Amino acid sequence: MTAATITFEEHETKALPAVGESTRRFAPGITTQFALILAAALAYFGVRGLTEGSEASAISHARGLLSMERWLNIDIEAGVQSLVLDHRAIVTAANWMYIWGHWPVITITLVWLYRKHRSDYFLLRNAMFISGAIGLVIFASLPVAPPRLLPGGYVDTVTELSTSYRVLQPPQLINEFAAVPSLHVGWNLLVGLMIFKAARSRKAKVFAIAGPLMMASAVVLTANHYVTDVAAGIVVALTGLAIAFVSQRVATCVRGHRTGVVEASSGSCLNSLVWLHPGSEQIDELVPAA
Repeated sequence: MTAATITFEEHETKALPAVGESTRRFAPGITTQFALILAAALAYFGVRGLTEGSEASAISHARGLLSMERWLNIDIEAGVQSLVLDHRAIVTAANWMYIWGHWPVITITLVWLYRKHRSDYFLLRNAMFISGAIGLVIFASLPVAPPRLLPGGYVDTVTELSTSYRVLQPPQLINEFAAVPSLHVGWNLLVGLMIFKAARSRKAKVFAIAGPLMMASAVVLTANHYVTDVAAGIVVALTGLAIAFVSQRVATCVRGHRTGVVEASSGSCLNSLVWLHPGSEQIDELVPAA
């Protein structure tokens, strides 16, 4: 038996906190995390509004993007929307997915991960923070009008058939010309990856796969994003995830050395207890909380 395994078993002998104690520890922690995420979300929407580009520039960039898509033969936005406009059930499903499949799903997933899979929570939270920051730079430097704001051919199904979205995201906080990248798709992909990693049930894993695919379809069918936006959102989100993943591993390794966990194990940090048992409560406590 290796030294790493011995160390892990020693940690397991510690008494687990009582249910009441666990609840008392959970409530203040989730409140702090909620406040932090809310502040980040308000900053995200606020900066989007402050950096909103001019309408003429945004429409010009949108036409250029469509020209590039035509050259690549992927300009399917108008065609696919025209196929479903006469089918109210499909349009309604796309609207609901766009509205209720984003922030509500993200919020529920974050709470669940914080309660049950703490290290995955921090990974998702930090990946969203990082990819959101990347998105803000792109929004500010490259304003692009979504299809629904282009003259002729597209229908803004979310606004015309629903009022819920404007309640969840007030117009005064929205940058209308922030089509690229689609963080609706990118962040839903991150959520799906974390659910697939952490969940045990087959239904949850199916949802983890289907959710991002449905959102990718919804953003195009509702004329809120181009196909290019979907691809850009995926790239930005995965970039944020990669940076968050590396940062978390480095921070965990450093914290492990400080607490003596890594010294007690054999081999390098990457082969130590920290990496062999990433789901343990002790390892979760090593992940930075902010």
